[in-house]
Parts: sequence; structure tokens; C-alpha cells
Amino acid sequence: MARDWWDPQGKFKPLHMLNPTRLDYVVTQIATEFTLDRRMPRPFEGLRVLDIGCGGGLISEPLARLGASVTGADAAPGNIAVASLHAEEQGLDIEYLNVTAESLLAEGRQFDVVVALEIVEHVADPAAFIQTCHDLLRPGGMAVISTLNRTAKSFGAAIIGAEWVMRWLPKGTHDWRRFITPDELSGMSEGAGLVPVDRTGMVFNPLGWSWSLSARDLSVNYALTALRAA
Repeated sequence: MARDWWDPQGKFKPLHMLNPTRLDYVVTQIATEFTLDRRMPRPFEGLRVLDIGCGGGLISEPLARLGASVTGADAAPGNIAVASLHAEEQGLDIEYLNVTAESLLAEGRQFDVVVALEIVEHVADPAAFIQTCHDLLRPGGMAVISTLNRTAKSFGAAIIGAEWVMRWLPKGTHDWRRFITPDELSGMSEGAGLVPVDRTGMVFNPLGWSWSLSARDLSVNYALTALRAA
């Protein structure tokens, strides 16, 4: 599927639809926690951002345009090839690496912001992954993690709706049993030494065919922001 990353009508169409909403959340959280003015041309200048599971670069590229020094890491070499080519075509200087988060940690790398979107539900050990995110942050750094809640509604939306009915994703992309509740994710974050500061839902409106952020509805997709102590 890697070659289809930048086709808004292709296999990643649902992610393209979601991307502006999740990007708005990420950008708002970074600007708020680091007291940055989003109205400036490059407000994230000087920030080192790691995008774990970067895929084709849908989040990495806009963060780079905002001035951040971005490293995109993905374990799938096909994704990195596509992301690197697209960034080059866009004139963006992004460090794309076909590596795991654990290997970056072993190299002693640290970042101001770690972004891990729609990946924690796929890893073998979510708690260990969150610990790695913590360790990759400099003191005072921030992690933004998004995933799927384990509810009846999420089974209907993400499995039955997205995979079986709409066929937006191949069957078996998600395992509902591996979805993580907001309280579980907060607990893992606290256990890793992170301090959760925000939890926000991302809600799909089938009538308007659009996504929006919601402080109340975390029943399907949601994001958590957490800080490493200074």
C-alpha cells in the first residue's frame, strides 16, 4: 500500500480525511505547551520532532513546513522510500529513517516532541512502547499519542464500518482486542514517567463526511498529550 500514501482518493483516503483534524490537535498542543505563536511563519523553528510510524509523511511534512526539525521513523522500508521522495519533490528537508523507535533510543537520540499516531494499538507491548517514547524525550519534552478506544462503538466504526463495509482498510488491519482505553493509555503514560495533560476525541460525522475534535467524545478515535518532567 506504500505507493498510495499521497493519493487522497486511494487506499489512504480515510487518513487524508482525518489528517487536518489530527494535525490541528498536534499543532495546538505543541504551540500551547511551548508557548509558541501559531501566527508566525515558522513557529516551530528550533524544535526537534520525532514522528514514529511516519508512513508516507502526512504529519512530518506539515510540521517541517512549520519550522520544526523533523525525523520520521518507520519500520516499513516502502513507506520511507515514498516519504523521502515526496519530501524531496516538495523541497522539504526531513530526516526519514527506516528504523524502530527502540533503535533511535539505543543511539541516544532525544527530541523535544515525540508524535506517535495510530501506532500504539499495533505494537507488541504498548507499555514498553510508551516507555520508549518517554525515554526519547528530553526533560520537559512532550509526547502526542493517538489511538482507538476499546468500545462497542469503535468495533462498529473501525472494524465493521471501515474494514468490512466501506473497505477503506484491508480486513484484519485492526484487532479490536488490542485497542486501548483512555484510562489504560493514561496509566501506561504515568507508569513510564509521563504526565498526561490532555485527552481529546476525534469524531467522524457521517452526515457531513467530516472530522472534528471533541473534549467529550473519546469513544472511537482519541489523542493524549503527556509531558516528561523537566
